[in-house]
Amino acid sequence: MIWLNGALHEGPTIPLDATDRGLLLADGVFETLVVFHGRPFCLAEHLARLGAGARLLGFEAPLRRAEEGLLAMAAKAPEDGAVLRLTVTRGPGPRGLLPPENPTPTIMVTMAPFNPALVFQPVSMVTVGTRRNEYSPLSRIKSLAYMDQTLALKEAREAGADEALMLNTAGRPVCSSAANIFVVVKDEVLTPPVGEGVLAGITRARFLSVADLGGLKVVERPLTAIDIARASEIFLTNSVRFFQPVSTVDEKELDQNAPVAKIALDLLRDLAERECMGPVPIASLQ
Repeated sequence: MIWLNGALHEGPTIPLDATDRGLLLADGVFETLVVFHGRPFCLAEHLARLGAGARLLGFEAPLRRAEEGLLAMAAKAPEDGAVLRLTVTRGPGPRGLLPPENPTPTIMVTMAPFNPALVFQPVSMVTVGTRRNEYSPLSRIKSLAYMDQTLALKEAREAGADEALMLNTAGRPVCSSAANIFVVVKDEVLTPPVGEGVLAGITRARFLSVADLGGLKVVERPLTAIDIARASEIFLTNSVRFFQPVSTVDEKELDQNAPVAKIALDLLRDLAERECMGPVPIASLQ
């Protein structure tokens, strides 16, 4: 089922303007979020980030209409969870690069099953050649232009790993293809700041806000190859898989018990249960 510009369609085909700039130029933004018991998790944060991303591209996203679409689809989601994707493009435009002066954005919401098996599923990582450009405005938003991440993941899979460890143009580790990264060195949990070319992840932000409740000391600073070499534990965060421990990175083996990531997952699960007003299908690992 697909919600498109105020109307529900059974899908998978929908009417789409062939001049839509999202289709032709990746001129748009998107968000992916989970919903439990009919309630999207971190809804306000996702809408705020989408709105900020659209403004960076130079147009206003219709956030009230986008929220309407998310809630309409959430109402049809199974109680044990679903994944919603909100896509907002600038809409149709004339031929060429310059956008229309008065755009009519296209809003689409799709739904997919939530797979709890992906939560806390260990992943192997390998450093890839595709770089994250910290100087690009697109590094700070969820742009539809996602081919750097796609190529990075393809490169990692061809090397036999599950995920890509992406470096920025300075050669510093910053993220995976679709997740923020946290590195445990001694008694500190390190994560690179947004200025390094890191997307301001929603799960990342939620974890930063509650880490002290679990007795965790999180430090935002640029990472180095030495940090990766010294790490006892590395984990990834995103809005659908929550937390995933890294089992190996460039053949370096890491703590399979992932004690810090377990604390982090419990903290986030508690937040999700309170916000969605019911149990979520994520087991406690403590």
